[in-house]
Amino acid sequence: MTISFAVRGEYIQLDQLLKATGLAGTGGEAHAAVEGQRVRVDGRVELRKRAKLRPGQTVAFANETIVLVAAQG
Repeated sequence: MTISFAVRGEYIQLDQLLKATGLAGTGGEAHAAVEGQRVRVDGRVELRKRAKLRPGQTVAFANETIVLVAAQG
């Protein structure tokens, strides 16, 4: 399934994105997913828990794909 997520501001941190989309229940779960090399950003494994993600990027985790878009207004 694909989730479209509107980024408010310039970027969102990877751990915050996983929590905001409900794919990780807590920051700890988000960090464990990244440390376990289970998160891909733009097709590559991402090892930075607080990687700054911007509109136009995609994140794949837990059989979900998140497409980042710019928030309107």
